[in-house]
Amino acid sequence: MFAKVLPSCFTIGNLFLGIIAIILAFQNSWEYAAIMVIIGMLLDGLDGRVARMLNTQSEFGKELDSLSDVITFGVAPAVIMYISSFQHMGIEGWLATAIFPICGALRLARFNVQPGVPGYFIGLPITAAGGILATMALYNKHVPSAYILMAATLFLSFLMVSQIKYPTFKKVGIPKSAIWVAPLFLIVIAFSAVKYPQELPKVLFIPLVLYALYGVKKAFDLKREEESEEAVEEWK
Repeated sequence: MFAKVLPSCFTIGNLFLGIIAIILAFQNSWEYAAIMVIIGMLLDGLDGRVARMLNTQSEFGKELDSLSDVITFGVAPAVIMYISSFQHMGIEGWLATAIFPICGALRLARFNVQPGVPGYFIGLPITAAGGILATMALYNKHVPSAYILMAATLFLSFLMVSQIKYPTFKKVGIPKSAIWVAPLFLIVIAFSAVKYPQELPKVLFIPLVLYALYGVKKAFDLKREEESEEAVEEWK
């Protein structure tokens, strides 16, 4: 019985952290709000792997995961960015804030009906996009214009609904012997987050951005190869 509900417990924990992140954002605690999103990313990575490992996948769990992701990685990061950078910008700030979770919801809906190419996601996963946006908000004081952050927000929104392929890493499984270590790992991350609330999110920002740019680079390389092949065919 416990094995059946364990993956959903991770998913509900993810949703809970998303709600807490929104509350913290409204209290101007952006660092801790971003940390809630990051820990939510860890829980989101665990629920699917644990479900596959225990062979407890279900349509209920799949839908619950998508609904939780919209809140934690769509709405929460958008609210964090809005309160930290966009709230004085007027209607354009509203639109950028709304477009991000909308594109995230479209991305999840498409994934649920069209899983895509084996080994790849089609479009930037909302988990990565939300993690980037939430941690990017912590750099708002170092960015000369909020419009730069707005452009980055819209670019992330576009990547989610694009046809760009991203590796899934789903084959990186968790051994059964390590499943009970997961709660301890989360406790360590939470402790580090409390002790270093500003440093931890910024450390994770870089690999997330590299992951997003990796897909863009691969897409450009593929397009260049296709154009070269077409040019060769025309020359023949």
